[in-house]
Amino acid sequence: MTSPLRIAVDIGGTFTDIEILEAATGRVYQFKTPSTPSDPSIGLIGGIKAAAERFGLDIGAVEHILHGTTIATNAVLERKLPAGAIVTTAGFEDLLQIGRHGRRDVYAIALDPPAPLVPRRHAFGVPERIGPDGQVRVPLDEARVAEVADRLREAGVSAVAVCMLHAYANPAHERRVGEILAAALPGVAISLSSDISPEIREYERLSTTVLNAMLIPVVSGYTRRLSDRIAAEVPGSHIYLVQSNGGVSGLAKAGREPARLLLSGPSGGAAAARRLSAELGEPDLVAVDMGGTSFDVSVVHGGQVSMVTEGDIDGLPVRLPMVEMRTIGAGGGSIAWVDDGGRLRIGPQSAGAQPGPACYGRGGADLTVTDANLILGRLEASSFMGGAMPLDAAAARAAAERVARRIGLGVDETAAGAISVTNSSLATAIRLSLFEKGLDPEDFALLSFGGAGGVHACEVAEDLGIRRVVFPPHASTLSAWGILWSDIVHDLAATEIGLLAEAGPRLAAAAARLRGEAERLLAEDGVAEADRRFDWRMDLRYAGQAFDLAVPIDDADFGPAGLEAAAAQFHALHRRRFSYDEPATPVELVALRLAAVGRLAKPAPDASEAAAAAATPKTRRAWARGAFVDTAVWARSALGERAVAGPAVIEETYTSSYVPPGWEARLERSGALVARRIADQ
Repeated sequence: MTSPLRIAVDIGGTFTDIEILEAATGRVYQFKTPSTPSDPSIGLIGGIKAAAERFGLDIGAVEHILHGTTIATNAVLERKLPAGAIVTTAGFEDLLQIGRHGRRDVYAIALDPPAPLVPRRHAFGVPERIGPDGQVRVPLDEARVAEVADRLREAGVSAVAVCMLHAYANPAHERRVGEILAAALPGVAISLSSDISPEIREYERLSTTVLNAMLIPVVSGYTRRLSDRIAAEVPGSHIYLVQSNGGVSGLAKAGREPARLLLSGPSGGAAAARRLSAELGEPDLVAVDMGGTSFDVSVVHGGQVSMVTEGDIDGLPVRLPMVEMRTIGAGGGSIAWVDDGGRLRIGPQSAGAQPGPACYGRGGADLTVTDANLILGRLEASSFMGGAMPLDAAAARAAAERVARRIGLGVDETAAGAISVTNSSLATAIRLSLFEKGLDPEDFALLSFGGAGGVHACEVAEDLGIRRVVFPPHASTLSAWGILWSDIVHDLAATEIGLLAEAGPRLAAAAARLRGEAERLLAEDGVAEADRRFDWRMDLRYAGQAFDLAVPIDDADFGPAGLEAAAAQFHALHRRRFSYDEPATPVELVALRLAAVGRLAKPAPDASEAAAAAATPKTRRAWARGAFVDTAVWARSALGERAVAGPAVIEETYTSSYVPPGWEARLERSGALVARRIADQ
């Protein structure tokens, strides 16, 4: 009999990464193929078919496909969104334009907020009012809603965000507006704030609803194409999309709530980091994923990945639970350029998959980070992508020469400068991710993955004072590997504002309501009761504060002891995050949150490793500490248990790792390659 297969796919801006788990043997296969930006589903199906052929697997045996996608993120970043409109409470039509007056750059003379996604002329007010207690103060004017529907039809909008004041407390008016608009505007995407983000803070709730509404046509179009291709090429399989919270959802939910996909791809790397933290006995990891386009930083502290209840995409607030992530435009394809002051800069512009870096030989003419690493000998032209994609070293040097003339340096020094600037940017992103949590980089190990990360990791760690770097197995496709073990996750929330000590009865009632909704959603997904898990959190703050912190709670205990324990956890978390706490100040409840998890059946991976044969390394000239030196080049599969001293390059099929002088690397029994700093250079 053919063994069932589970496939995880992470589509990035440059490459599509694929991991395949064979149920009968527990064996995991990795595969990498160029992305197809015009329609990512083409690369997904093509990659799955190519991987099945490469490894001799039966594509008809695929049971589950779990897919991380940047389709929603790219649509927002590139502003490739349909025309949208807003329907809100009369008098609040300017809310999206007003926004928040927080200053992202405290030294900027003039604020430069992102342009609203919906122009003011497409914001319509409807007479109605519900108070924060959920009581109706002004009845809904349904005749006015019908008039607005006519104006929306005339405007030719494709998406409508409905966000009424205090709809989180009582969604009745929003639901009725949605019914009227749906009947009058067939084919128009309609999103209600009480469905996607039923929480306080009207601007953030509106921003999230607008994003969701305008993404529905984009994502639903993609999911339809994807579903059709899967049905034709991989019949009988079930496909899930990865959400920003690290869990997965079916295509139907993804089509209704596409704003939950905005960190779809990067969250797979955070899930992998959490799993590896337990497997490797490394409770404190700073996980860095460097691909062709971006550099993503997530933090595992005490074995847990940080989650936030609000993030942003290109400056636009998204009030939804998501993995805490810092992303900068620095990847292998990031372009080197010279600014007006004569300084060498890197990114955020990327050469992407097409044409790609100059060394790809596809017409790219700009110097990129990958070109610089090739010039410096840290990549080998003939072995890139396992030899399937040889690089053009002459094209890389020609690209570097054009930059070198502008800054008055030689080609090699220019390439080294590009790497130095890149490493500085990467270290800054990591430093900020840790310092803002009150954490010291020296207490962490660096987990390096992504196709481009290995040749930078040790030097970045040096800059931060980190003395241990972990290069996991399947490092180049680790985000897909993390997706491979994902479960279904539904996030639900109830706003309940008041003193925590007095909130027990209200919390119990809200918890019962959320639990009932979660059971319904998991039943809809076909999750058996034995495979359901419920994780609870409360958003807490000191009375008078304008921000809150999420505190996990055990077993939905809302009795006096449970509330006291939650308050104690809040004080400790506040002290760690902000260096002080105020135990005498009353703690206020803001919201109750539930993550309903539906565990998907998955076999255990095969942990056995084939014994490595002894081998003699090759040698090539590579740049180290300001000059070219003879550098040992090892195949990772041939390391055995020997320690490899730097300078050295350790190659595998889809990535390479650079070990600088003063570092030593050893392949551990876990399969992870661990580099340790043994001397200060």
